[in-house]
Amino acid sequence: MSKDPLLVALGATIRKVRRSKGFSQESFAIEAGLDRSYYGGIERGERNVAALNLMQIADTLGVEVGELFPPLREIRKIAP
Repeated sequence: MSKDPLLVALGATIRKVRRSKGFSQESFAIEAGLDRSYYGGIERGERNVAALNLMQIADTLGVEVGELFPPLREIRKIAP
């Protein structure tokens, strides 16, 4: 199964923000109330994350949900 490039980009952005906040993947998943393997799948672009989980991730990171998405110029490069 190939990963959707938009989900890979979303996961990469979430990973970047998480790391900038000093969280390990495991500690962040616990703090956000998400299963670690599910959360890891989000960062790897393997999961089409539900809106409620995306809001929980943003809240735990202390950022607006929109900050977790790649910039529009990157989305345009990825999606036709």
